[in-house]
Amino acid sequence: MTLYEELKRRGLIAQTTDEAEIAELINNGKATFYIGFDPTADSLHVGHFMALCLMKRMQMAGNKPIALVGGGTGMIGDPSGKTDMRKMLTPETIQHNCECFKKQMSRFIDFSDGKALMVNNGDWLLSLNYVDVLREVGACFSVNKMLSFECYKQRWERGLTFLEFNYMIMQSYDFYKLYQDYGCNMQFGGDDQWANMLGGTELIRKKLGKDAYAMTITLLLNSEGKKMGKTEKGAVWLDAEKTSPYDFFQYWRNVGDADVVKCLKMLTFLPIEEIEEMERGLDSGAAYNHAKEVLAYELTALVHGKEEADKQLEAAKAIFAGGGVSENMPTTVLSADDLTDGTIGILPLLVKTKLCPSISEARRLVQQGGVTVNDEKMTDPKAQLALDGDLIIKKGKKVFHKVTRG
Repeated sequence: MTLYEELKRRGLIAQTTDEAEIAELINNGKATFYIGFDPTADSLHVGHFMALCLMKRMQMAGNKPIALVGGGTGMIGDPSGKTDMRKMLTPETIQHNCECFKKQMSRFIDFSDGKALMVNNGDWLLSLNYVDVLREVGACFSVNKMLSFECYKQRWERGLTFLEFNYMIMQSYDFYKLYQDYGCNMQFGGDDQWANMLGGTELIRKKLGKDAYAMTITLLLNSEGKKMGKTEKGAVWLDAEKTSPYDFFQYWRNVGDADVVKCLKMLTFLPIEEIEEMERGLDSGAAYNHAKEVLAYELTALVHGKEEADKQLEAAKAIFAGGGVSENMPTTVLSADDLTDGTIGILPLLVKTKLCPSISEARRLVQQGGVTVNDEKMTDPKAQLALDGDLIIKKGKKVFHKVTRG
């Protein structure tokens, strides 16, 4: 089975500009390809995860990845998939975020000995002369055609700024620049980037008379059509300080039955034959639970390492099969300053442990019967809890948290 055939079998490919040529290049390790990452935060998240996995698969087959961080495009913001204009970031914040990205990417991509590159489009975009861009690049783009793309239609009714309108031109220029400087002949990205990617191939053709190629990756959506990687706490981050390994493991352990096989195929490096055999055996709740456990373990090992994955697997088994207690479960340590006469209210405790984002949310959860402490259901929002020993809080059916005194 060729690499391209495997990507199709895993459901990763959405659209291509020239399927036969792309298959020929990547199957024979002849692709120098790039994927762009705009530094809108100081950590990559699950939304970037599939792109990183694809880069890893491609590199393993002998192709050369270029990770492009958007120090320049990050100053503008991509309107794709957005109904509102993105928040403007300072140059200092953008630079800090770019540095954080490189550290995280190095866990997936081998940047040694020129096997992969990381470049920052701020190195060329921020020094461009505006009139030169209008003459040399702007003349290659049709406004009528740009307005026909879905990414701009979504923003049209709310008001599309001229600032955002330039994003497609900037991303296209990136591809043109990477083609010239590094021989980059292919761009990959999420399916919502299709219009921007076509702009790049067209610019290269018009300016250089050369062919370049684009392929979009299937967006990671759940069975309800919503992007995966979000929880009530926000995004699921790859940084352990922003999303703990426990929470990361539990996110994948709790995906819907309808999504587990898709996630195994798209995100893990398990042999596709092994996943398909597992899929054929999904005939009971126990089988689905096993598949989810495998998914959570494999992805936690990829992001946080095998040792951490082993810990979280042990914690999950202990918590859900052994009475809700594990030495590896998430824990909050309270100090004397957090207590009044040795007690703490249930509502501030839920906020302190970050099980609820606010007092009002905590009150609602307690009133709905969604909290137990040491196997006792909490129904009184005014309840005070004595911290004589460890408290095991259970939120809903699947979230456990230990509270202890420092």
